[in-house]
Amino acid sequence: MFKLQKNSKSVPLLKIQSVLGTDTEVQGALNCHGSLRIDGRVEGNVTAEAVTVGEGGVIQGDIAAQTVVVGGKITGNVMAQNIDMKSTSQVSGDLKTKHLSIAEGAVFQGHCSISLRRASSNCSGVMCRE
Repeated sequence: MFKLQKNSKSVPLLKIQSVLGTDTEVQGALNCHGSLRIDGRVEGNVTAEAVTVGEGGVIQGDIAAQTVVVGGKITGNVMAQNIDMKSTSQVSGDLKTKHLSIAEGAVFQGHCSISLRRASSNCSGVMCRE
């Protein structure tokens, strides 16, 4: 019925380099130089090249990344070039992005800012607060 087009603006598939499992809880800032999948719980800000929040994943804090895919719950602001909210996602906070996809069934409470500008260089290519 639906086909992915070659020139589609969809979020790219992510090669996961680091994983926080379902029984893992982290308190404090989490910085990753590659891609990160979170299936556990994080209380603190998360910075990575790409962040995937699994269906059971919970983040209480801000996220800064190139790409963020949300299947779980985020309470905090998300700043990324691409944000993909899956049908199981719940986000309570503000979004700042260039590309946004929200699936039917996803819950979003907050404000969204769509910007066509590239992030400043002092943030390693991640969308930053101005």
